[in-house]
Amino acid sequence: MIIRQATKADSEVLTILIMLALEAMVYEFIAEKNFEKGIAFLSHFTKSENNQYSYQNCFVAEVNGAVVGAVNAYDGAHLDVLRKPVLDFVFKTTGRAIKVGDETQEGELYIDTLGVNPNYQGLGIGSALVNHLIDKIVVQKRQTLGLLVDVDNPKARKLYLKLGFKSVGYKTLFVKELEHLQISPKAN
Repeated sequence: MIIRQATKADSEVLTILIMLALEAMVYEFIAEKNFEKGIAFLSHFTKSENNQYSYQNCFVAEVNGAVVGAVNAYDGAHLDVLRKPVLDFVFKTTGRAIKVGDETQEGELYIDTLGVNPNYQGLGIGSALVNHLIDKIVVQKRQTLGLLVDVDNPKARKLYLKLGFKSVGYKTLFVKELEHLQISPKAN
């Protein structure tokens, strides 16, 4: 397996992998439960630059030359700037000004989404992507890495805790409560 920075050429597969992680939220953005419209919505952003779902903010896992997993992460201090194009697009296409909630903040690199092709789940690809960020951000750069986990997904929570994340509270996106987990550099 190879883990590398995503490129614009990866946008199509990134769209599918991000949709796996964000499907319910995408339906909130587009105001309907329509998979094809959700894919079109996300595709607009994965292939564009300077937004929270851009290929610029993704790392991908390749197995035998095929992208089978992706993690989308960015500096929490830039959430407002990266989210603005998404909210502007929602307003332009639906006429709705929506409130999402702040999922991250200054002081953490935030894992927004993690998606693995269903045919490759259970093979450690998701863990490898998160461990890649832990090494790159927490170990090498000595910065905090954070994410939100659905309170209704104990399996994912257990995985993140096993990787070293700790609970630091709860956040609400749209109307969904999520647990905020972080991993920080160890004090020397």
